[in-house]
Amino acid sequence: MLSIFPSLLALEGFAPLLLRLTLGAVFALWACGKLKKRTSSQDTVLGVVEGVIALGLILGTYTQLAALVAAVILGARLVQKVQQKAFLTDGINYYLILFIISITLLFTGPGLFAFDLPL
Repeated sequence: MLSIFPSLLALEGFAPLLLRLTLGAVFALWACGKLKKRTSSQDTVLGVVEGVIALGLILGTYTQLAALVAAVILGARLVQKVQQKAFLTDGINYYLILFIISITLLFTGPGLFAFDLPL
């Protein structure tokens, strides 16, 4: 099929870059919130893990590994929401979109301006 804007296909690396930076920013925000509260040791550990994921995604280092761990965390949150019978409500759609972004990054790689090199 012909593309309507074929010149834009040269910029295909920007899509994973934008997804990676967005997911990294969300995980950085979650990590800061958990590390400021420090209500329990479990929250502190999860905050550190989310911070490492955020750094990996924003810098583009070990992007696929960070996306895999992010997908596991987001999948666990989705399962919790399903058990609470809150699936496909306004709050859960956010987790679902982030889960899909992490799976997309797992398959497509980091995009432009990343330290990861395809092997």
